[in-house]
Amino acid sequence: MELSLLNPVGALAPAPFTARRPAQLVGNTPVLWIDEPFAPSGLGFHAKLEGANPGGIKDRPGLHMVREARRRGDLAPGAPVVESSSGTLGLGLALAGLTYGHPVTVVSDPGMEPAVVRLLTAYGARVEHVDAPHPEGGWQRARRDRVAELLAASPGAYCPDQYHNPDNAAAYAPLATELIAQLGRIDVLVAAVGTGGHSAGTARVLRETFPGMALIGVDSIGSAIFGQPARPRLMRGLGSSIHPANVAHGAFDQVHWVAPGEAVWACRELARRHYASGGWSVGAVALVAGWAARTYPPGTRVAAVFPDGPHRYLETVYNDAWCRERGLLGPDGQGHEPPRAPDEAAAQDAYEFTSWTRCDKVRDPLGRPADTVKGAVR
Repeated sequence: MELSLLNPVGALAPAPFTARRPAQLVGNTPVLWIDEPFAPSGLGFHAKLEGANPGGIKDRPGLHMVREARRRGDLAPGAPVVESSSGTLGLGLALAGLTYGHPVTVVSDPGMEPAVVRLLTAYGARVEHVDAPHPEGGWQRARRDRVAELLAASPGAYCPDQYHNPDNAAAYAPLATELIAQLGRIDVLVAAVGTGGHSAGTARVLRETFPGMALIGVDSIGSAIFGQPARPRLMRGLGSSIHPANVAHGAFDQVHWVAPGEAVWACRELARRHYASGGWSVGAVALVAGWAARTYPPGTRVAAVFPDGPHRYLETVYNDAWCRERGLLGPDGQGHEPPRAPDEAAAQDAYEFTSWTRCDKVRDPLGRPADTVKGAVR
C-alpha cells in the first residue's frame, strides 16, 4: 500500500493548539509598532495590545485574584464574588467566575456603558448601579460602600478589592515576561494608572532584568492619585477619586496628566493610522508614549501598554455627537490635537491641571511609606 494512503496529507503534522477553556486565551498578546503621527517614522514605540485578551487587560488580575483567594481559602467553592468596577475588571471577574464556578456581582455607576452592562449580563454576571457619588470619594467610594453592604448581607462572599489587593499587581508578572521575550530590551515603560496594578506589577518584574528602566505614569485630569483635586471625570479606566494602595508612587520617574479631548484625538488617530485603538487609557498612553519616543535619545526602546480595545467606546470616544456635546472635537472632527509637548509642572500639586501636563517629582500625596519597587532594583 502506498505511503500516501497510510499517512494522509497532514497526518504527521503536530496537532494545533486549541484552548479548552476561555481562560487559556488570556496572555501572549501581540505588540504593534506605532509611529506617525505620534512620533516620526523610525522613532515610534512598541504597543502591547492587551485588548487582544477576551475582555481586556484585567482578565489577568480577575483570574489571578480569584485563583489566589481560592488557594488561600479566602474564597470557598461556589461562594459569591462581589467587586466595584467601571467595566474592564468586571469582564475579567465574569471570566473568573465562569472558570472557577463563582457567581459574580459587579457594582458600578451610571457611567458604565450600556454595552458593557449587557455584555456582563450575557456572561452571567449580575450588575448593580449606585445612584449618587459619595460627597468626598466620588463614584468609586459610593461603589465600594455598596460592595460592603452586599458583603455584609451575604456571609462567605468575597471581594477581591482591586484597589488594595497585592494580587492585582502580582497578576502582571506574565505581561512583563512576555514583553521581555517580545522586545528583548525595554528602556522606557509607559502605563496608565488607575488601581495601580499593572504599572506596579509590570515595572517590578521588568526592573529585575532592566534596573535602569524608566517608568512613566499616565493619569487623567481630575484624578486624585498624585495629589490633584478629585473632580468628575469623563475618562474611565484611568485615574481615581480615591487613593489606591496598589499605586507604587516611588516607582515612577514622571507622571503625565491628559485631558479627554486630547485622548479622543489620540484614539481616533490610532484607529485611522494604525487600525489599533482603544478607550481613554489607550489614547492617553499613546499620546505620552509618542512624546517619549520623540524626546528620549534615538535608540531608546519605548514600550506602552494599551489596556483594551475600542468596542465599548463606540458610543462615547468614537461617537461624534457625544463628543461634540462635550466639546471634545476639534475643527477636523478628530478631537483636540494636543501640543507637541506637555506643560511642565514643578510639583504634582502646583496648580490644578486642565490639559496635558507632566511632572518628574513624584510622591505619595498621603505621605504613606515609600514604595520599594524602584529603589529595590536600581
